Amino acid sequence: MLILLALWLMATMGMRPLLLPDEGRYATVALEMLRGDTLVPTLNDLPFFHKPPLFYWLDMAAMAVFGPGQWSARAGAMVGAWIMGAALFLFLRRWLGARPAVLATVVLATSPFFFIAAQYANHDMLVAGLITAAVLSLVRAVDGPQRVDLRWLAAGAVACALATLAKGLIGFVLPALVVGPWLLMQGRWRQLVGLLHPVGWLVFSVVAMPWFFVMQSRYPGYFDYFVMDQHVRRFVHTTFNNVQPFWFFLLVLPALMLPWTGWVVQTVRQAWRGRDARVGLFVWWIIAVTGFFSLPSSKLVGYVLPVVPPLCALVAMALVRRPGKSVAWTSAVAGLVCVFIVAAIAWQAPKSNRAAALALVEQMAPGDTVMMVDEYLYDVPFYADLRAPVVFASDWRDPELASQDSWRNELVDAARFAPQRGRAVFLQIDQLDRATCAGKAVWFPVSMGKSARVAALTGARRVYGDTKTELWRAPARTCS
Repeated sequence: MLILLALWLMATMGMRPLLLPDEGRYATVALEMLRGDTLVPTLNDLPFFHKPPLFYWLDMAAMAVFGPGQWSARAGAMVGAWIMGAALFLFLRRWLGARPAVLATVVLATSPFFFIAAQYANHDMLVAGLITAAVLSLVRAVDGPQRVDLRWLAAGAVACALATLAKGLIGFVLPALVVGPWLLMQGRWRQLVGLLHPVGWLVFSVVAMPWFFVMQSRYPGYFDYFVMDQHVRRFVHTTFNNVQPFWFFLLVLPALMLPWTGWVVQTVRQAWRGRDARVGLFVWWIIAVTGFFSLPSSKLVGYVLPVVPPLCALVAMALVRRPGKSVAWTSAVAGLVCVFIVAAIAWQAPKSNRAAALALVEQMAPGDTVMMVDEYLYDVPFYADLRAPVVFASDWRDPELASQDSWRNELVDAARFAPQRGRAVFLQIDQLDRATCAGKAVWFPVSMGKSARVAALTGARRVYGDTKTELWRAPARTCS
């Protein structure tokens, strides 16, 4: 079953181009780490500490074996998805039996939300898979009456540590938020205290903490940036992108779980009538995670990927009583929808700059400079296999810059840890024409319709264009 799940997830991983901004950004970080410092995530040669390194390490391993490409760039997400499926299957097989375990895995694999996220190059699926493994390992640790199995506690601690290395503090906060109150609701406070055994803390610390301490020693101020800026302030502030109302996830989750949504309601209704205690974990899991991510104003659908396993478990409990033929037909339709979505994205290739990047590779000479003006085409450095940093021309003196959640703020944040490198890649926009006087050609990848400023440069000419991207070249020249 788990081999089939892996093959299903890998089959279409490389079919479509990288989506922007996430996939282009994170694929580039992994490639830069592979060719540079394997401990420090960098974006355009600047330390990039928005997320810890586990996702990048998995992508780096895939790139080292299979070469840089779209398939390798999504390896971290695929691994996270497989871990989620494996943890759910093995846990349910023991708790509920083989048939519910198989049904839950089929529902999971054919849910479009899960399937697309499993081949989307960002950190959400990896941390969701590890959080799933952590929750189920900790539940297994307290499965016996009034005791804690230290082996499973250690396994849960490892999963929490890896989840922390995947995306940060939610790696242990969410498992605690699910398992702790679930035990308290049953009056099992002794086992809750038992989960705080020193073995768990020791294992967690040994796996998770060394990388964070190395970063703090190399870059003073890292802890403040990572904990306060990327966790606390992002959670409580309203100035970040994707601001949505509190009820956002309540609206989108049913749509994301189609065509299986209806079975969740049926299962909860049946469980309520029968007071099935086994359902309590899954229901609280959904409530806890959805409620946690509903509190901040900034919301992305990928945040609630950790609720997909309990949803699938609930669906499987309802499907056990259904005829196998109807389940098979629903699964087949759902699987076709998954593949259709991937094929449609591959056909449309939204915002992809791949063709322009390949044209750049063919024409630029060693020593030429690549410059972007008031935008960041994240996938160009990856597809063009650029070895030198891109220069960015923009208004870096903008007083509103610090309060914006944008690509410029992203680079400014990174440059605070390497100011000299930041000065080398930041160009004030009013100095753009002088920047072409360095005695070497300058290449400008530009989004379609945004080339007016570049076209006005001395000697600049358009050498490539498609429906999404233009490529301009300013010749090497000297200025008095």
